[in-house]
Amino acid sequence: MSVTTSTSQDVSLEIRTSARGGKKKPLSSSYTKARATLNATQRLLLVVPPVVLALLLLLGWYVSTTYGHVSNLILPAPADVFAALSDGLTAGWLLSNAWITIQESLLGFLLAVVVALPLGYGLAKSRLIAATVQPYLAAGQAIPAIVIAPILIIWVGYGLVPIVILCMLVVLFPMVITTELGVRSIDPALVDAARVEGASGWAMLARIEFPLALPAILAAVRTGLTLSITGALVGEFVSAGGTGLGGLLLQAQNQINTALLFATLIILAVLAALYYSSSWLLMKLAAMIY
Repeated sequence: MSVTTSTSQDVSLEIRTSARGGKKKPLSSSYTKARATLNATQRLLLVVPPVVLALLLLLGWYVSTTYGHVSNLILPAPADVFAALSDGLTAGWLLSNAWITIQESLLGFLLAVVVALPLGYGLAKSRLIAATVQPYLAAGQAIPAIVIAPILIIWVGYGLVPIVILCMLVVLFPMVITTELGVRSIDPALVDAARVEGASGWAMLARIEFPLALPAILAAVRTGLTLSITGALVGEFVSAGGTGLGGLLLQAQNQINTALLFATLIILAVLAALYYSSSWLLMKLAAMIY
Protein backbone atom coordinates (compact mmCIF):
# COMPACT_ATOMS: atom_id res chain seq x y z
CA MET A 1 0.00 0.00 0.00
CA SER A 2 2.86 2.43 0.80
CA VAL A 3 4.56 1.60 -2.54
CA THR A 4 1.33 2.40 -4.41
CA THR A 5 0.88 5.67 -2.54
CA SER A 6 4.49 6.71 -3.19
CA THR A 7 4.18 5.87 -6.88
CA SER A 8 0.91 7.80 -7.13
CA GLN A 9 2.49 10.80 -5.43
CA ASP A 10 5.41 10.72 -7.90
CA VAL A 11 3.06 10.53 -10.90
CA SER A 12 0.86 13.31 -9.51
CA LEU A 13 3.92 15.48 -8.86
CA GLU A 14 5.18 14.91 -12.41
CA ILE A 15 1.79 15.89 -13.81
CA ARG A 16 1.68 19.14 -11.83
CA THR A 17 5.31 19.95 -12.65
CA SER A 18 4.68 19.39 -16.35
CA ALA A 19 1.56 21.57 -16.25
CA ARG A 20 3.53 24.38 -14.64
CA GLY A 21 6.25 24.28 -17.27
CA GLY A 22 8.96 22.42 -15.41
CA LYS A 23 11.73 24.30 -13.59
CA LYS A 24 11.35 28.04 -13.11
CA LYS A 25 14.11 30.44 -14.00
CA PRO A 26 15.11 33.21 -11.60
CA LEU A 27 13.21 36.44 -12.20
CA SER A 28 14.90 39.81 -12.55
CA SER A 29 13.98 42.66 -10.21
CA SER A 30 12.58 44.75 -13.08
CA TYR A 31 10.35 41.92 -14.18
CA THR A 32 9.20 41.39 -10.59
CA LYS A 33 8.30 45.08 -10.23
CA ALA A 34 6.47 45.09 -13.55
CA ARG A 35 4.59 41.98 -12.55
CA ALA A 36 3.62 43.52 -9.20
CA THR A 37 2.38 46.66 -10.96
CA LEU A 38 0.35 44.57 -13.39
CA ASN A 39 -1.20 42.59 -10.55
CA ALA A 40 -2.10 45.78 -8.69
CA THR A 41 -3.69 47.20 -11.84
CA GLN A 42 -5.68 44.02 -12.37
CA ARG A 43 -6.94 44.08 -8.79
CA LEU A 44 -7.93 47.72 -9.21
CA LEU A 45 -9.82 46.91 -12.41
CA LEU A 46 -11.72 44.23 -10.54
CA VAL A 47 -12.98 46.77 -8.00
CA VAL A 48 -13.44 50.09 -9.82
CA PRO A 49 -15.83 49.13 -12.67
CA PRO A 50 -18.44 47.45 -10.40
CA VAL A 51 -18.31 50.39 -7.98
CA VAL A 52 -18.74 52.93 -10.79
CA LEU A 53 -21.64 50.96 -12.24
CA ALA A 54 -23.30 50.75 -8.80
CA LEU A 55 -22.96 54.51 -8.32
CA LEU A 56 -24.44 55.18 -11.76
CA LEU A 57 -27.37 52.87 -11.06
CA LEU A 58 -27.95 54.49 -7.68
CA LEU A 59 -27.85 57.95 -9.25
CA GLY A 60 -30.31 56.92 -11.97
CA TRP A 61 -32.55 55.37 -9.33
CA TYR A 62 -32.55 58.57 -7.27
CA VAL A 63 -33.18 60.85 -10.24
CA SER A 64 -36.01 58.71 -11.62
CA THR A 65 -37.86 58.59 -8.29
CA THR A 66 -37.20 62.20 -7.27
CA TYR A 67 -37.56 64.07 -10.55
CA GLY A 68 -39.03 61.48 -12.91
CA HIS A 69 -42.40 61.21 -11.15
CA VAL A 70 -42.14 57.41 -10.93
CA SER A 71 -44.75 55.95 -8.59
CA ASN A 72 -43.56 54.36 -5.35
CA LEU A 73 -45.70 51.33 -6.20
CA ILE A 74 -43.44 50.71 -9.18
CA LEU A 75 -40.06 51.90 -7.88
CA PRO A 76 -39.60 53.09 -4.28
CA ALA A 77 -37.23 55.93 -3.50
CA PRO A 78 -33.74 54.92 -2.30
CA ALA A 79 -34.39 56.63 1.04
CA ASP A 80 -37.51 54.49 1.63
CA VAL A 81 -35.65 51.29 0.77
CA PHE A 82 -32.72 52.06 3.04
CA ALA A 83 -35.14 53.07 5.80
CA ALA A 84 -36.89 49.69 5.53
CA LEU A 85 -33.48 47.99 5.44
CA SER A 86 -32.32 49.89 8.52
CA ASP A 87 -35.53 49.15 10.43
CA GLY A 88 -35.30 45.44 9.60
CA LEU A 89 -31.66 45.19 10.64
CA THR A 90 -32.21 47.18 13.83
CA ALA A 91 -35.25 45.17 14.89
CA GLY A 92 -33.47 41.92 14.02
CA TRP A 93 -36.24 40.27 12.02
CA LEU A 94 -34.43 40.80 8.73
CA LEU A 95 -31.28 39.06 9.95
CA SER A 96 -33.24 36.26 11.62
CA ASN A 97 -35.06 35.49 8.38
CA ALA A 98 -31.80 35.72 6.44
CA TRP A 99 -30.26 33.19 8.85
CA ILE A 100 -33.14 30.79 8.17
CA THR A 101 -32.50 31.03 4.42
CA ILE A 102 -28.75 30.55 4.94
CA GLN A 103 -29.34 27.38 6.95
CA GLU A 104 -31.72 25.97 4.35
CA SER A 105 -29.44 26.78 1.43
CA LEU A 106 -26.29 25.38 3.04
CA LEU A 107 -28.01 22.17 4.14
CA GLY A 108 -29.43 21.69 0.65
CA PHE A 109 -26.05 22.42 -0.88
CA LEU A 110 -24.19 19.97 1.38
CA LEU A 111 -26.76 17.28 0.65
CA ALA A 112 -26.29 17.93 -3.07
CA VAL A 113 -22.50 17.65 -2.72
CA VAL A 114 -22.81 14.30 -0.96
CA VAL A 115 -25.01 12.98 -3.78
CA ALA A 116 -23.66 14.82 -6.85
CA LEU A 117 -19.90 14.22 -6.60
CA PRO A 118 -20.02 10.41 -6.26
CA LEU A 119 -22.84 10.23 -8.81
CA GLY A 120 -20.93 12.36 -11.31
CA TYR A 121 -17.86 10.18 -10.84
CA GLY A 122 -19.92 7.02 -11.28
CA LEU A 123 -21.54 8.35 -14.46
CA ALA A 124 -18.10 9.10 -15.92
CA LYS A 125 -16.52 5.77 -14.97
CA SER A 126 -19.34 3.29 -15.52
CA ARG A 127 -21.40 2.89 -18.67
CA LEU A 128 -23.92 0.80 -16.73
CA ILE A 129 -24.49 3.56 -14.17
CA ALA A 130 -24.71 6.17 -16.93
CA ALA A 131 -27.23 4.16 -18.93
CA THR A 132 -29.31 3.49 -15.81
CA VAL A 133 -29.32 6.90 -14.16
CA GLN A 134 -29.01 9.51 -16.92
CA PRO A 135 -32.58 9.21 -18.30
CA TYR A 136 -34.04 9.76 -14.84
CA LEU A 137 -31.59 12.54 -14.10
CA ALA A 138 -32.58 14.38 -17.28
CA ALA A 139 -36.28 13.83 -16.61
CA GLY A 140 -35.89 15.13 -13.07
CA GLN A 141 -34.16 18.26 -14.32
CA ALA A 142 -36.92 18.87 -16.85
CA ILE A 143 -39.55 18.96 -14.09
CA PRO A 144 -39.57 22.36 -12.31
CA ALA A 145 -38.79 22.14 -8.60
CA ILE A 146 -41.88 24.17 -7.74
CA VAL A 147 -43.99 21.38 -9.26
CA ILE A 148 -42.32 18.80 -7.01
CA ALA A 149 -42.89 20.96 -3.91
CA PRO A 150 -46.57 20.00 -3.34
CA ILE A 151 -45.67 16.31 -3.49
CA LEU A 152 -42.93 16.77 -0.91
CA ILE A 153 -45.31 18.68 1.35
CA ILE A 154 -47.80 15.81 1.17
CA TRP A 155 -45.07 13.28 1.94
CA VAL A 156 -43.06 15.03 4.67
CA GLY A 157 -45.18 18.05 5.64
CA TYR A 158 -44.18 21.68 5.98
CA GLY A 159 -40.94 22.95 7.47
CA LEU A 160 -37.23 22.54 6.93
CA VAL A 161 -37.09 19.08 5.34
CA PRO A 162 -39.01 19.79 2.09
CA ILE A 163 -37.12 23.06 1.60
CA VAL A 164 -33.74 21.33 1.95
CA ILE A 165 -34.80 18.60 -0.48
CA LEU A 166 -36.04 21.18 -3.01
CA CYS A 167 -32.80 23.11 -2.66
CA MET A 168 -30.83 19.91 -3.25
CA LEU A 169 -32.86 19.13 -6.38
CA VAL A 170 -32.24 22.60 -7.82
CA VAL A 171 -28.49 22.30 -7.21
CA LEU A 172 -28.02 18.62 -8.06
CA PHE A 173 -28.17 18.47 -11.87
CA PRO A 174 -25.53 21.11 -12.76
CA MET A 175 -23.17 19.72 -10.14
CA VAL A 176 -23.51 16.16 -11.44
CA ILE A 177 -22.99 17.18 -15.07
CA THR A 178 -19.97 19.38 -14.32
CA THR A 179 -18.35 16.68 -12.18
CA GLU A 180 -18.97 14.05 -14.86
CA LEU A 181 -17.41 16.24 -17.55
CA GLY A 182 -14.40 16.94 -15.33
CA VAL A 183 -13.74 13.25 -14.74
CA ARG A 184 -14.25 12.41 -18.41
CA SER A 185 -11.75 15.11 -19.42
CA ILE A 186 -8.88 13.35 -17.62
CA ASP A 187 -6.28 12.16 -20.11
CA PRO A 188 -6.58 8.34 -20.24
CA ALA A 189 -2.85 8.07 -20.95
CA LEU A 190 -2.04 9.54 -17.54
CA VAL A 191 -4.40 7.13 -15.81
CA ASP A 192 -2.95 4.18 -17.73
CA ALA A 193 0.58 5.25 -16.84
CA ALA A 194 -0.31 5.49 -13.17
CA ARG A 195 -2.00 2.09 -13.32
CA VAL A 196 1.12 0.51 -14.90
CA GLU A 197 3.18 1.93 -12.04
CA GLY A 198 0.88 0.22 -9.55
CA ALA A 199 -1.64 2.92 -8.64
CA SER A 200 -5.18 1.64 -8.17
CA GLY A 201 -8.28 2.02 -6.06
CA TRP A 202 -8.27 4.81 -3.52
CA ALA A 203 -4.70 5.86 -4.36
CA MET A 204 -5.67 6.34 -8.01
CA LEU A 205 -8.70 8.42 -7.05
CA ALA A 206 -7.00 10.54 -4.39
CA ARG A 207 -3.62 11.12 -6.06
CA ILE A 208 -4.37 11.10 -9.78
CA GLU A 209 -8.02 11.47 -10.74
CA PHE A 210 -9.11 13.91 -8.04
CA PRO A 211 -6.31 16.49 -8.63
CA LEU A 212 -6.85 16.34 -12.39
CA ALA A 213 -10.62 16.72 -12.10
CA LEU A 214 -10.39 19.29 -9.30
CA PRO A 215 -10.99 22.41 -11.48
CA ALA A 216 -14.27 20.95 -12.74
CA ILE A 217 -15.26 19.78 -9.27
CA LEU A 218 -14.62 23.26 -7.85
CA ALA A 219 -16.64 24.76 -10.70
CA ALA A 220 -19.48 22.41 -9.76
CA VAL A 221 -19.22 23.43 -6.11
CA ARG A 222 -19.14 27.10 -7.04
CA THR A 223 -22.23 26.79 -9.23
CA GLY A 224 -24.08 24.74 -6.65
CA LEU A 225 -23.31 27.09 -3.77
CA THR A 226 -24.63 30.08 -5.69
CA LEU A 227 -27.74 28.22 -6.88
CA SER A 228 -28.51 27.02 -3.37
CA ILE A 229 -30.03 30.40 -2.49
CA THR A 230 -32.44 30.03 -5.41
CA GLY A 231 -33.35 26.55 -4.24
CA ALA A 232 -34.02 27.76 -0.70
CA LEU A 233 -36.24 30.58 -1.98
CA VAL A 234 -38.25 28.18 -4.15
CA GLY A 235 -38.89 26.05 -1.08
CA GLU A 236 -39.84 29.05 1.05
CA PHE A 237 -42.28 30.30 -1.56
CA VAL A 238 -44.19 27.05 -1.29
CA SER A 239 -43.75 25.58 2.17
CA ALA A 240 -42.05 27.94 4.62
CA GLY A 241 -45.16 29.48 6.11
CA GLY A 242 -43.89 33.05 5.91
CA THR A 243 -40.37 32.49 7.27
CA GLY A 244 -37.05 33.14 5.58
CA LEU A 245 -36.29 35.74 2.95
CA GLY A 246 -38.74 34.04 0.59
CA GLY A 247 -41.46 34.53 3.18
CA LEU A 248 -40.53 38.21 3.45
CA LEU A 249 -40.78 38.59 -0.33
CA LEU A 250 -44.26 37.07 -0.29
CA GLN A 251 -45.26 39.30 2.62
CA ALA A 252 -44.01 42.41 0.82
CA GLN A 253 -45.86 41.36 -2.33
CA ASN A 254 -49.14 40.80 -0.49
CA GLN A 255 -48.82 44.16 1.29
CA ILE A 256 -47.65 45.93 -1.91
CA ASN A 257 -44.69 47.12 0.15
CA THR A 258 -42.09 47.75 -2.54
CA ALA A 259 -39.63 49.27 -0.06
CA LEU A 260 -39.56 46.02 1.95
CA LEU A 261 -39.36 44.07 -1.30
CA PHE A 262 -36.27 45.95 -2.45
CA ALA A 263 -34.69 45.78 1.03
CA THR A 264 -35.08 42.00 0.99
CA LEU A 265 -33.58 41.85 -2.50
CA ILE A 266 -30.55 43.78 -1.22
CA ILE A 267 -30.02 41.19 1.51
CA LEU A 268 -30.30 38.42 -1.09
CA ALA A 269 -27.74 40.17 -3.28
CA VAL A 270 -25.36 40.45 -0.32
CA LEU A 271 -25.79 36.74 0.45
CA ALA A 272 -25.13 35.83 -3.19
CA ALA A 273 -21.97 37.94 -3.15
CA LEU A 274 -20.79 36.28 0.07
CA TYR A 275 -21.44 32.81 -1.33
CA TYR A 276 -19.63 33.68 -4.56
CA SER A 277 -16.66 35.11 -2.65
CA SER A 278 -16.49 32.03 -0.42
CA SER A 279 -16.38 29.73 -3.44
CA TRP A 280 -13.68 31.92 -5.02
CA LEU A 281 -11.57 31.65 -1.86
CA LEU A 282 -12.09 27.89 -1.90
CA MET A 283 -10.75 27.72 -5.45
CA LYS A 284 -7.69 29.79 -4.50
CA LEU A 285 -7.04 27.57 -1.48
CA ALA A 286 -7.31 24.43 -3.60
CA ALA A 287 -4.90 25.92 -6.16
CA MET A 288 -2.36 26.54 -3.38
CA ILE A 289 -2.68 23.01 -2.04
CA TYR A 290 -2.57 21.25 -5.39
